[in-house]
Formats: sequence, C-alpha cells, structure tokens
Amino acid sequence: MKKENNVILVDEYDNEIGVYEKLKAHEEGRLHRAFSIFVFNSRGELLLQRRAIEKYHSGGLWTNTVCSHPHPGEDIIESAKARLMEEMGFRTEVHELFSFLYKSDYENGLTEHEFDHVFIGYYNDAPAPVAEEVMDYKWIILPDLVEDMRDKPDEYTSWFKLILENNEFLETIKNQVVAGWV
Repeated sequence: MKKENNVILVDEYDNEIGVYEKLKAHEEGRLHRAFSIFVFNSRGELLLQRRAIEKYHSGGLWTNTVCSHPHPGEDIIESAKARLMEEMGFRTEVHELFSFLYKSDYENGLTEHEFDHVFIGYYNDAPAPVAEEVMDYKWIILPDLVEDMRDKPDEYTSWFKLILENNEFLETIKNQVVAGWV
C-alpha cells in the first residue's frame, strides 16, 4: 500500500503504535496522528479553505488553512509544509502551538479520531489552491469568523470548531498577532 494512503496509529499520548490504511482507520474510528495548519497574513487575517465536495468527508465545508495526516516515517513539520504546497500552492514555515485529541462521527459512517497537532504560519501572498482539494478560499479576521461560525455552524468542519472553541488557542493567536509576530 502506498504510504500516502496510510495513517500513523497512536495512543492517547501520541506514541506511535502502528500504521493503518487511511480509509479503514476512518471506518473503524482508529486513533491516528493528524495536523491542522492556521496561516495568517500581516493584517491578522486567517486563510480558510472550503474543502472540495469530493473529499471523503466534510466536503464543501469551511475549515482552517490545511488539515491532513503526516505520512509514516515523515517528520510532522515537513509533512505539514508539504501539504500546504499540495493543497494551497505555497510553502511557509510553521510551528506547533498545541495538540489535542478529539473524535467526531460523520453521516457517511466515517469517524475522525485524531491526535491533532495545531500549527501556525504566516503568508502574505495569494494562495494557488489545487481544485481537487480546495473549492474556495478566503481571508477573514477572527472576530468575523467566530460570529459566522456561531450563526452558521453547519458550514464548518468539526475539528475547526473545536479548535476555535479553545480559549487558550484564541488568546495565543490574539497575543501573537497583537505582539506583531506576523
């Protein structure tokens, strides 16, 4: 099986315990490693993507800049940067803010059960999204995003909502943007 069709199974402490076929892991709700990337510009806007309709779950929903799984044997930061290029058409440095464990069930019978590493990066140019992955994108300031998510929660992915409900994440972002880190 090709490594891009596999995910890294982990325990609740993110210790690697094996490799599993990606779709089977989602069918069986197996805990696996993932990452979510949040890219901001110098105006403090977050780059969102609207997932392609054809995605195996959550197609057509808005989410953070990129979310995916590292390939077995790959460094998670290098995997995250590579996935930025594969989905959004650009590279930038990223660093990890925090990680969390979550589980979400979907109408099509799949389950996301992930140990999700949340990364932040900065980029000021226009992305060049790949149509097979991304149907739309937009830059948005966090207060507008939080309000829109409150008004239209069904338009956003489950993991994205969980991350944005994390007050520590919002406070960290606010402090870094206000501190002029961008």
